[in-house]
Amino acid sequence: MNFKYIEGGICAAKGFKASGTYCGIKKPAMDNQNPDIKHKNDICLYVSDVVCNAAAVYTQNKVKGAPILVTKKNLEKSGNKAIAVIANSKNANTCNADGEQKADRMCQLVAEELNIPQEQVIVASTGVIGQVLPIEPIEKAVPILAKSLCYNKNLEAATAIMTTDTVKKEYAVAFEIGGAICHLGGMAKGSGMIHPNMATTLNFITTDCAISSELLQKALSEIVKVTYNCLSIDGDTSTNDMVSIMANGLAFNEEITAEGEEYEIFKQALYEVMSNLTRMLAKDGEGASKLLECLCTGAQDKDTAITVAKSVVCSSLFKAAMFGEDANWGRVLCAIGYADAEFDINKVDVDLRSDKGAVTVCKDGSGVEFSEEKAAEILSADEIYIDINLNQGEESATAWGCDLTYDYVKINGDYRT
Repeated sequence: MNFKYIEGGICAAKGFKASGTYCGIKKPAMDNQNPDIKHKNDICLYVSDVVCNAAAVYTQNKVKGAPILVTKKNLEKSGNKAIAVIANSKNANTCNADGEQKADRMCQLVAEELNIPQEQVIVASTGVIGQVLPIEPIEKAVPILAKSLCYNKNLEAATAIMTTDTVKKEYAVAFEIGGAICHLGGMAKGSGMIHPNMATTLNFITTDCAISSELLQKALSEIVKVTYNCLSIDGDTSTNDMVSIMANGLAFNEEITAEGEEYEIFKQALYEVMSNLTRMLAKDGEGASKLLECLCTGAQDKDTAITVAKSVVCSSLFKAAMFGEDANWGRVLCAIGYADAEFDINKVDVDLRSDKGAVTVCKDGSGVEFSEEKAAEILSADEIYIDINLNQGEESATAWGCDLTYDYVKINGDYRT
């Protein structure tokens, strides 16, 4: 399948326009050495020219942010239809007595400004938990957001959802279905409190491909399992995790209403975007200096491969070893060993590699001799790959994470202030 990377993020698909602005939810930065970041965008809006089929997956945390509850209610009421998404950063609007009222109000403001049904608005928030969300700045911002909507303002939206993120995260592709050129793009935020279990990342995806809401939901749920749910920064599942997708059909392909070749093409396009956004989230983990990508092959089934790969990138001891550029492969075997899956550990092989080379550290479940100097050189790269072969089947899966550094503790030691 031929997927072409394109610019544009959530505006890459036809008929989607966006905007972002600073409304005051974030306090102005006081760092005089960085005057350009004193007023970072903290709220965004994006809108489709026509009504979209929509789907979403949400955090499985028992504590759910008010925007999750309101978005779920809206999509149920609208029959999985949506036109607009409003999202703010810095305040998660979670664990607040008036949280749902505020989230509803955000939808109402957008609906009134755009003259659309309130239930066709998706709302999302990210940031500090347990602080009351001030609604007055949002009431002032929504008219500004609506008036400044534009088909090329994806960057303004992508920066508005950033919290401790150091870079914006966007990805989009073009692909062909039934002779029509379709586009699918997305944006994501997240740097800490990341251990998605969906069925504090926010992920927004748009497409002009025509596809039914039922298949849109099916594709999203399937791809989440092998992308975002295979990501871990620190083992904490956020209260506000959500991925939403809107399909407006403006590519004018014949609507995909049944599984088959065209559905598989769409699903692969969705994987291209979501896997790349997942990788960006992992690389920008709070305080991270290295991206960790673990590939588990030779598994009896997909779930085993996912469980083993994710167990390794979740290991705090292994993450710390990667920060120290120490080829402590025993920590890999330890993490594989406590993975909740059935396999023969005596058949497992492990390699460590980067753009500086590769080294085998374990064969048939036991250590092998290798050059510590060569291993240290390999681990000095900023992207480290851990290759695990269970040698017990044909299935494989990839998980993503990052190293554990001193800066992670510094960032989270005073996160609220």
